[in-house]
Amino acid sequence: MKLIYTNENRYLVHNIQNLIENADIEIMLKNEFLAGAAGDLVPHETWLELWVVNDSDYDKAMQTIESSFSSNDDSEWVCKNCNEKNDASFEFCWNCQYSAPPPS
Repeated sequence: MKLIYTNENRYLVHNIQNLIENADIEIMLKNEFLAGAAGDLVPHETWLELWVVNDSDYDKAMQTIESSFSSNDDSEWVCKNCNEKNDASFEFCWNCQYSAPPPS
C-alpha cells in the first residue's frame, strides 16, 4: 500500500476518495476516527489519509488527483449588463445580479 493523499480538510479527502473510486482504483481510508485525539497528538497525525491498496494502481491514482487539481476549464466571464468581471462559479453577476451567459 502507498499513501496517495492526505489533508486536514476532511471534505477534500472525501472528494479525492470519490474521484479515485470512480476511476476503479481500490483505496483505503486511514485515521478516520482520530479527529477526537487532535489535542493529544500532533495535528497532522490526525489528518485523513488515502492509501492505494495495489501498488500497481499508484500512478493512475496520482494522475487522477493531479488532473482534478489542474482542470482550468472554467474562466471568468464579463457581465453584459454592467461589464463587471465574475468568477466562473458565479451564476449571476456579483455586482448587478444579471444572469451569466449560457455555457458554450
